[in-house]
Amino acid sequence: MDAIQLLLLSVTVFVIGAVASLLLNGFDRASRVIAGLIGAAASLIGLISAIQAAIRIPAPWILFSPLPFGQFILQMDGLSALMVGMICLLSLAVGFYSISYTGQYIKQNTGLLGFFTNLFVAMMLFVVTVENAFYFMVFWEMMTLASYFLVTFENGRKETVQAGYLYMLIAHAGGMLIMLSFFIFFITTGSFDFALFRQAQLSPILKDIIFLLAFLGFGAKAGMVPLHFWMPPAYSAAPSSSAALMASVMKKTAIYGILRICVDLLGGQVLWWGLLILLIGAISAVLGVLFAMSEREIKRILAYSSIENVGIILMGIGVGMIGIATSRPTVGLIGFLAALYHALNHSFFKGLLFLGAGSVDYRIHTRNLNEMGGLGRLMPWTALMFLVGGMSVAAIPPFNGFVSEWFTYQAFFTGSSGDDFIVRVALPLCAALLALVGTLSAMVTIKMYGSAFTGPVRSETSRQASEVPSSMLTGMALLGVGCILLGLGAPLVAPYLVHVISGTFDIPGAVVARGTWVYAGNPVQGVLSMPMILVLLLGLLFVPVILIALYGDRKAGTKTVSDPWACGYGYSDKMSVTASNFDQPISVTFNVIYALRSVVQKPFGAIGSWAKRMRDAILNAEPVLENIIKGPITRSVSYAGRQIQAIQMGDIRMYCLYIVLTLIVLLIAIFR
Repeated sequence: MDAIQLLLLSVTVFVIGAVASLLLNGFDRASRVIAGLIGAAASLIGLISAIQAAIRIPAPWILFSPLPFGQFILQMDGLSALMVGMICLLSLAVGFYSISYTGQYIKQNTGLLGFFTNLFVAMMLFVVTVENAFYFMVFWEMMTLASYFLVTFENGRKETVQAGYLYMLIAHAGGMLIMLSFFIFFITTGSFDFALFRQAQLSPILKDIIFLLAFLGFGAKAGMVPLHFWMPPAYSAAPSSSAALMASVMKKTAIYGILRICVDLLGGQVLWWGLLILLIGAISAVLGVLFAMSEREIKRILAYSSIENVGIILMGIGVGMIGIATSRPTVGLIGFLAALYHALNHSFFKGLLFLGAGSVDYRIHTRNLNEMGGLGRLMPWTALMFLVGGMSVAAIPPFNGFVSEWFTYQAFFTGSSGDDFIVRVALPLCAALLALVGTLSAMVTIKMYGSAFTGPVRSETSRQASEVPSSMLTGMALLGVGCILLGLGAPLVAPYLVHVISGTFDIPGAVVARGTWVYAGNPVQGVLSMPMILVLLLGLLFVPVILIALYGDRKAGTKTVSDPWACGYGYSDKMSVTASNFDQPISVTFNVIYALRSVVQKPFGAIGSWAKRMRDAILNAEPVLENIIKGPITRSVSYAGRQIQAIQMGDIRMYCLYIVLTLIVLLIAIFR
């Protein structure tokens, strides 16, 4: 079987798992085990398909063509194979994890959860492999619909319903923009096939319009600022296994869409396109990490952290497109390399962190960091896996996040030596912003891990916590090992990604690795060896211990103090640092940004004291654009819905007339 046959087999097995889970809905354990194990088996088949396609790209498959304008074509080039592998690896981990995790939803139809999860993954696989815009939109909307039911699975809460409504609203608005960009291609070429899109003779204005429509449409799904405000409530409402898939791989389908449309189909040769993506990415990264610092709910923190990492990915894409536009292929190659490497890394460490957060919630039934504490002693393996994910997202060597951010810096440094003044100014500035983001991201990791797993136990439920079942640990361990291997294996991963980029975007390749070293096309500028860093770090840990053992005074006694030093006062658990006071210096430093929501929602004269304004702003920190965009959109949709209800007369003859008129319009459009 070739790669596409294996892909179809994988999708078929996912669908079988979905149907079997639905049929076993009344049998809790059976539905959970069947959905998880069949999903894991389908993921393994899909992973084999991705590996086979990475070795040898298969010929496109035209499965059937029931419509004159919509050929069902499947293609697995390097970029599609990378995305398929990413989706299947995360689905494999979530499949094992969900066997035990979904047991807490025994009263909420776990069979439905398994059905929508497997269907969700199957649709994502089609989204990244179909080569026809018509079927792309079909699978894109089916993926969105399945994820909507995952977000609203716990439908007994008002917050869940509101989160699902907002998510569906933004998702369909983004889908409409994507559809409009495809229609412009269709009007020009008379086909929805991507192969003909690449050959389309478009005017510069039409290219600009398609770029903006596609970028905004896919950017809404990716969660870039200012279209990000659906993410924190949606990820908080969804089960953690579902949130892990949405945050780690569904967002990558949006990144895939940006790369496929804006770079592959349009060519990405306009300078302001790259600068716009770079700007949006920088804003998303900075605001994402700032608002992650102000949150107390662990899944909302991870949602904002995802916004930050999407910003870093977009910064890499922006540099890559700048390199294409300025005829500097090396800059383009390194920019896209940084973006794809960080997208791959983010899928692993963000999936791991969401599964870790779900494990904590599974045991103590709270997501508030202030109600946790001391869980490292009670849940040691979960704490270890969460620490691996946290150090990866904070770009601490030798974990994978460090490598992709290093390549992002190299892209900035390489691109800043060009002749365009705006590029020479923008790229060093973005490098400085990335340094700020990296520092704050490390603080977010310390805040999450320290508040949840260290210090005193702050609630009775935390005191009674215990380690999660082995299937959940297995899922987390797969992603944790991946975070380490993607870091240490950079000399193998980076050349593969260069091969993907050069084959997909027709950019000349370059040597980026030799032995255990990686570099950004020029070893004189900078080199990195993750295995060497690991050896040095291990030496830093063990050499002092060995020296003390060899030369220390063995006669010296040891003194054990049970309580921490408290400046001469009697220690109390209330003295420990919590999530609420850890980020106070950041809240003061960036108080203007945190105060934006309060300024918009409440005039200064109606608020009272400055202290109260600041407290409200910090506790309810959100970007000002959320209130500018979300409110008008939701009100407009509600108004449109009320107006549409006027044509629902209840007369079957009128409904038949609507159908006939619609068919006439479609026939005219097609044959014209």
